[in-house]
Amino acid sequence: MNVKAFKYLLPVTIYVLAFVAFHSNDWLTWLPVIYAWIIIPLFELVLTPRVKDMDAAEEELAKKDKVYDYMLYFFVVLQFAAIFFFLQSIQNETLAWWEIAGRIAAMGLLCGTFGINIGHELGHRVNPLEQGLAKASLLTSLYMHFFIEHNKGHHKNVATPGDPSSARYNEPVYLFYFRTIVFSYLSAWKISNAEIRKKGLPVIHWKNEMLQAHVIQFLFVAMICVAFGPIITIYYLCAAAIGIGLLETVNYIEHYGLQRRATGIGKYERAMPNHSWNSNHILGRLMLFELSRHSDHHYLAGKKYQILKNHPDAPQLPTGYPGSMILAMVPPAWFYVMNRRINQLRKANDNLPVNLQVS
Repeated sequence: MNVKAFKYLLPVTIYVLAFVAFHSNDWLTWLPVIYAWIIIPLFELVLTPRVKDMDAAEEELAKKDKVYDYMLYFFVVLQFAAIFFFLQSIQNETLAWWEIAGRIAAMGLLCGTFGINIGHELGHRVNPLEQGLAKASLLTSLYMHFFIEHNKGHHKNVATPGDPSSARYNEPVYLFYFRTIVFSYLSAWKISNAEIRKKGLPVIHWKNEMLQAHVIQFLFVAMICVAFGPIITIYYLCAAAIGIGLLETVNYIEHYGLQRRATGIGKYERAMPNHSWNSNHILGRLMLFELSRHSDHHYLAGKKYQILKNHPDAPQLPTGYPGSMILAMVPPAWFYVMNRRINQLRKANDNLPVNLQVS
């Protein structure tokens, strides 16, 4: 067992702060938000990115070390526990509106940072148990169709005009939200329907993964409504919506303006490290289970998070994921910083194509 693996328990700090928020009042209900969106980004502005990778022997040991997997399983369980305590805390107390909002924001942070992110990591595994845990994790944000579209759509079409999850050059994040949420959902239906037809079954069939996802999510929300009432259910839906917004903001910064070269009609070069924005900022890496080493993830999607590498030729974000997400919320500032980087990449890579926004 590699003790270095336990550095990935750093996200427990957000859960601890969330549980504090669920059992506190006044400004303490906003403590996880302050930690995630002020303290961590400020530290990442001053901490030097860490680019060192494991050597071959260390990588082989880490790949086989089940502790890395057990930690992911642990966070899936912790996510459901957090939902329970969140719902119970609002039900059992009389709170001011800003205290309710703080607790919703804290739960939303957990939904996006862990519910969807861990679902993303486990969703790339081939083990049925791990895939089941991936879907369970995505359930907490009511975004189970992500399992279908991300693995069978996004990774195939990334950095092309046909991918709704790849942000285009000069596309504001607020316009991107509408495009990616709507068309990723439709893409998941298209993929799922095509798969069920290949099996010789009708679209309306219990084996259709999209139908399964909708039934499971409906039953989950119905259970919350019965146990806690409609008002608290609405609070949970708001938290899930925040989680979805966080995911799509991450999608936005991961591929903004990058595009693979066309090799024919509807055909593109293989996805390479230079088709994803990378970040080696250590806090973001640990908090998000190396998601920010996104260039290597798209280059070899089956690699486990603990052995993802830095690619020196991969385009680099100006700061870690939390800070970059904040920057994206101000489109003029985002365009000013990122478009200059894209133009530099184009000059260095023989006029690399840019994923242009359709006007």
